[in-house]
Amino acid sequence: MMTGVQNHINYDVVPEQFHGRHVATLHVLQFFTYKHLPPDLQEVSRLFAELAEELLYYLSDGPELTVALRKLLEAKDAAVRHALLDAATRAEHAP
Repeated sequence: MMTGVQNHINYDVVPEQFHGRHVATLHVLQFFTYKHLPPDLQEVSRLFAELAEELLYYLSDGPELTVALRKLLEAKDAAVRHALLDAATRAEHAP
């Protein structure tokens, strides 16, 4: 029986090659999904998802990787929010 954080990992959205990584790594990684977003937001979010995956190829699991992924996730969220604001501004000024 899985407990705690493991119950909250959506393995369907975590690339299979990472399924063996530490649960803390997977917990953060699952939030880099972007295919559910509109196309213009996907482009912004995709950049961060690709960087998160690249980090997993170069770094082993540990507390600092988890922190790095969390901060990257914060940056991704801010960039997507800004893209939403840009889209709203464009819509307001459209003829």
